[in-house]
Amino acid sequence: MKRQPKTTVNEPKLSNLLDVAKRFPTEESCREYLEHIRWNGKPICPHCNNSEKIYRLNGGKLYKCGNPECYKPFSIKIGTIFEDSALPLQKWFFAFFVVSTHKKGISSCQLARDISVTQKTAWHMLHRVRHAMRTKSFNKPLDGTVKCDETYVGGKIKGGKRGRGSENKTPVFGMVARQGKLRTMPVHDVKGKTLKKIISQHVAKGSTVMTDELQSYNGLAQDYIHERISHLKKQYVQGGTHTQNIENFWSLLKRGILGIYHHVSPEHLHRYCDEFEHRYNSRKTEDAQRFSALLKQCAGRLTYRQLVAQP
Repeated sequence: MKRQPKTTVNEPKLSNLLDVAKRFPTEESCREYLEHIRWNGKPICPHCNNSEKIYRLNGGKLYKCGNPECYKPFSIKIGTIFEDSALPLQKWFFAFFVVSTHKKGISSCQLARDISVTQKTAWHMLHRVRHAMRTKSFNKPLDGTVKCDETYVGGKIKGGKRGRGSENKTPVFGMVARQGKLRTMPVHDVKGKTLKKIISQHVAKGSTVMTDELQSYNGLAQDYIHERISHLKKQYVQGGTHTQNIENFWSLLKRGILGIYHHVSPEHLHRYCDEFEHRYNSRKTEDAQRFSALLKQCAGRLTYRQLVAQP
């Protein structure tokens, strides 16, 4: 067994899939870059978090912890969305790149054809990538001026009531800070108790909150500077008050779902919201940096059994 030496890995310059294929031509090149992204040249045992004494096995494919209380083998895939996947990292890297760079996403049927896997495998891969895309922490609340709004997504039945009150669709609530980050989440209802609780958790007290005339927002003035716009009165911008930022995002979300995925079931809707939220929040980032940042977020597992389990 040999102690793992530090290696120097060049940051990729990626603008298309040909660049990805050239930069990561082998499984070893993918593994080395993933190690660089996750460990920065210093392997860490996922079992005990030891990093002081790590041995390299099988040409670097495996490692062994030198902690006397552990001594367990591990690889770079342990504890990530790649764990227990028989697919080569090259196919995973292709999937990460196309999902992070395509403006409206990619369907499982198209990904299956592009990387030569079954549609079921591609569907599972895409949900694992979305699992990596989700915002890991909301430690810092939104502040400044925050636009809040709700929309309705999905629905198999044609006809019936549209918009608010529709029993055919799932409500989704969103908040976006002016020149800042966006947060979205499916909700059970759009009652005042539900929406105001979410706002209090994710928006700093004293911020300016802009909403429409929905009565569920009544009472926000107790903790926020509450400005409203009345869409019922055909008001869309009044002075500096509007909710156009979040409404523009709803348009992107719905066009992506209708144009690429066609239908999204309520039990998986939150993952698609994570995907489009991540894409919106990284819209000003270069493709290569977005790809690397997403790979860095690969910790965590999502098994197929968990994915198809009934809520």
